[in-house]
Amino acid sequence: MVSPLLAKARPEGREIVDVTPERAGWTHVGFRALRLKAGEAETLATGTRELCLVVLTGTVDVTVDGQLHPNLGTRRSVFEERSPAAVYVPAGRQVTVRAVADAEVALCSAPGGDTPREVRVIDPATMRRSVRGAGSNTRYICDILPHDDPSAAHLLVVEVMTPAGHSSSYPPHKHDVEAPPTETQLEETYYHRLNPPQGFAFQRVYTDDRSLDEACAVENHDVVMVPRGYHPVVAPHGYDLYYLNVMAGPHRFWVFKNDPAHEWMLKA
Repeated sequence: MVSPLLAKARPEGREIVDVTPERAGWTHVGFRALRLKAGEAETLATGTRELCLVVLTGTVDVTVDGQLHPNLGTRRSVFEERSPAAVYVPAGRQVTVRAVADAEVALCSAPGGDTPREVRVIDPATMRRSVRGAGSNTRYICDILPHDDPSAAHLLVVEVMTPAGHSSSYPPHKHDVEAPPTETQLEETYYHRLNPPQGFAFQRVYTDDRSLDEACAVENHDVVMVPRGYHPVVAPHGYDLYYLNVMAGPHRFWVFKNDPAHEWMLKA
């Protein structure tokens, strides 16, 4: 039986996966991933929502309200040690993404808010890259649209590469209570990629009282929805794991609380 928190990828066709707020049962995060063959295009209106378009692989032209932003993206694989191209688009805009070469793109969305905002092409060279954790808990972070970037109203976007045999989002942490500065409430999606692609990984989503306790076996291109609770990930031996995180909530600030049962390892 497939977990209600797991959105399985479509193995073929343009649309890989589509998680709307209605499907997830929440109010903020939307996530959609597309495969585009060279020459293919996708047009959408942002409406009341803001959008962060991430060029996961390939090269695309992005046009927003008639303004062309050409030749975005250079990666052939999300596992390359380089940052992606991305475009922030506020609410009320018309967007067309056209593949210059075969491409995979992520459309990350959240409510656009009331403050007027500007379209911004996010230069890969400006994205903060870091190493988090130690030993078999080491993972590699790229901040695409972090909370200290004032461009967006609600969206937070980050990608993480977890080597084979390592854990990630670990020790388990949560961000489901609006109690700044100790914790903030953020919905979250994980878009998973595996290398080699036939692999799988594991993600658990659970609360302190275990009223939510789901363990998901994720395959290439699957999405895990995290409405609340802790949400650690493990990459088995032999398979590197990439995931793209999208977060959004009432306030655009990421503060999390670790599971007290496992926080000891941070002091070891």
